[in-house]
Amino acid sequence: MAKIPPGVGPRFPQVVVLFGATGDLARRKLLPGLYHLASAGFIPGYRIVGVSLDDLNADGFRDLAKASMAEFSSRKLVEADWQAFAAKLDYVPLGAGAATLKAAVERAEKELGVECRRLHYLSVPPSAALPAVRLIGEAQLVERSRIVMEKPFGTDLASAVSLNAKLHEVFAEDQIFRIDHFLGKEPAQNILAFRFANGLFEPIWNRNFIDHVQIDVPETLGLGKRSAFYEQTGAYRDMVVTHLFQILAFMAMEPPTALEPAPISEEKNKVFRSMLPIQPGDVVRGQYNGYRDEEGVDAESETETFIALKCFIDNWRWAGVPFFLRTGKRMAEGQRIISIAFREPPKSMFPPGSGVGAQGPDHLTFDLADASKMSLSFYGKRPGPGMRLDKLSLQFAMHDTGLAGEVLEAYERLILDAMRGDRTLFTTAEGIERLWQVSTHLLESPPPVRLYPAGSWGPKSIHQLIAPHAWRLPFERAWRNPNKLGG
Repeated sequence: MAKIPPGVGPRFPQVVVLFGATGDLARRKLLPGLYHLASAGFIPGYRIVGVSLDDLNADGFRDLAKASMAEFSSRKLVEADWQAFAAKLDYVPLGAGAATLKAAVERAEKELGVECRRLHYLSVPPSAALPAVRLIGEAQLVERSRIVMEKPFGTDLASAVSLNAKLHEVFAEDQIFRIDHFLGKEPAQNILAFRFANGLFEPIWNRNFIDHVQIDVPETLGLGKRSAFYEQTGAYRDMVVTHLFQILAFMAMEPPTALEPAPISEEKNKVFRSMLPIQPGDVVRGQYNGYRDEEGVDAESETETFIALKCFIDNWRWAGVPFFLRTGKRMAEGQRIISIAFREPPKSMFPPGSGVGAQGPDHLTFDLADASKMSLSFYGKRPGPGMRLDKLSLQFAMHDTGLAGEVLEAYERLILDAMRGDRTLFTTAEGIERLWQVSTHLLESPPPVRLYPAGSWGPKSIHQLIAPHAWRLPFERAWRNPNKLGG
């Protein structure tokens, strides 16, 4: 196994208190992620205390964890590594109370025998988050600890302010890590490297050269068992505030004074402070046919399963440049795309019929899926006599480097960052409250939902929203596969 570079892992051993330890997210992502971080040597020492409503003992929790690895882990389970991991697991039923939880954590710390830190991970529904925080306070486990919270962080400005105030009664802001797994993905972080490490692109990363930007995250999945949650939330609260706006900030932020958590968070928050309020007339809300027939959904539900919107960042760099965001359930493809359209030349010297402009402007495209791909499209001459131009592209994929196997999954990266106290990829109270503030007009006066067929790209009115431009998805050209000859 490759040696872990110094400084990548936390300085101190960790006691992880995993609330919701038997839930879906813990089984799919968190337990397999913790196992990988531990077995790969990222964590110097650790104990994991599972907490949930289920009346289990430690052995029962170990059995559940092993079954989760077998079903959901993308890596092979090594028996010796599993035995070492299983020995570090403990479990406390939620009903056992604060004193029992405190005793389990103190027992884990005594076993470690050295100075350590606590990481409380709240993998629980929104209604259970504050009770879990109060339990941590009652158990006197706030000192030397950090807390990781899952979305949603409120449902509007008032609820976000209230939630943050109640959190701050127990934890200081620098102890709170509001997680966004989109930002934990390698491609999202690659945006920072691409922008700020290359002299080719940063000088043109502004309103003088960029015509518009699209952030497009369609999903083919439906709701599964989340219909009750989704009825109260909808696509805007579920995806835009917590994911798409965070990606927008990475793409639009000014260069930070240093590649460190505090300067990066400050530049992201400057983007949020510069955003103009979202206007209901710049929004298309949709609902896929059949949503109202799903279990737990109101027969006359106006909850949107699709949202497309236009927003603006009113600062020197981006004034007048529209940002188009789109996401939805049961759509034609599952993608995570940022597409930057460059301004076209002010005048063309090419003869009519040459093909210039026929396929739209030049684009720089980031594929934020785990494959981590980038593409730069441009016009080039078609071989042969005359001046005929075609749209060509330069493409890069993570597997071209030969390092794709070293990529941490999003939750693994974010858990590791929280252990290290690195807040770069986490959202702040100020940022979240500002995003709810710019959303107030939309939430108070939402446009009506428009039905769209499952498996489509959303309501037809999305084309009026983006006109005179066009949506990049579906792509007119497929990504090339470098493993295929001639690809």
